Amino acid sequence: MRNIASPKRKLLLAVAAAVLYAASVAGTPAKAAGEQTIETQKWSFSGPFGMFDRGQLQRGFKVYKEVCAACHGLRLLRFRNLGEPGGPEFSSAAVKALAAEAEVQDGPDDEGEMFTRPGRPSDAFVSPFANKNAARAANNGAYPPDLSVMAKARARGPDYIYSLMAGYKETPDDLELAEGMSYNTAFPGHQIAMAAPLDDDAVEYTDGTAPTLENYSKDISAFLMWAAEPKLEERHKLGFRFMIYLIILAGLLYLVKRRVWAGLKH
Repeated sequence: MRNIASPKRKLLLAVAAAVLYAASVAGTPAKAAGEQTIETQKWSFSGPFGMFDRGQLQRGFKVYKEVCAACHGLRLLRFRNLGEPGGPEFSSAAVKALAAEAEVQDGPDDEGEMFTRPGRPSDAFVSPFANKNAARAANNGAYPPDLSVMAKARARGPDYIYSLMAGYKETPDDLELAEGMSYNTAFPGHQIAMAAPLDDDAVEYTDGTAPTLENYSKDISAFLMWAAEPKLEERHKLGFRFMIYLIILAGLLYLVKRRVWAGLKH
């Protein structure tokens, strides 16, 4: 005759198996090679009343223009956005000059041919490659992503970008990198196809800010956060006004309630 375990006995066996499994997992050391190191930074734009630092945004744009723009696009951003309130707030003349440096494809002309012309403030940023295949061919098969919304597409976006820029380290002895890869403590798996793009003195600052890797990393992170959410300051201001409105409305409703029910005994 088969020995059929009672439901209570089955439950006890299941609990015991779960406890043994949890204990075995807890006793197994984690694989450090797959862990990301994301450093938390203090940002001027954090919190409900946060605002962008204009100087930081301008420096961040300079880093993007001189370093990142060679491989990464900002296709959702237009040159005119650089002069709008809440952003780097470049002058109108500076925005026109920056736009004119770009070659924009336009057309067709009267003969049906496409042509290139200097950029205008209304034009979008020009991507460095014509298409994804061209981008991969120029980067050993790796596709440099567009950075328009990178700061919002990654968890803890600005912190992630900062940590990625500052996370290039010497490869540990126990890790073998694949061909063409670099070691980065912030990148998942720690192997990244992009070589270290920044180092001390890579970009010349004209406002007295020290040209260090740390400052470059912070500035480009702030700039990409603005690029991903150029209306952040406007949203913060609107939210503050809405909260004031709700407080006043709540006070008025309370006074109306007191007036309506004042004649009744409680």
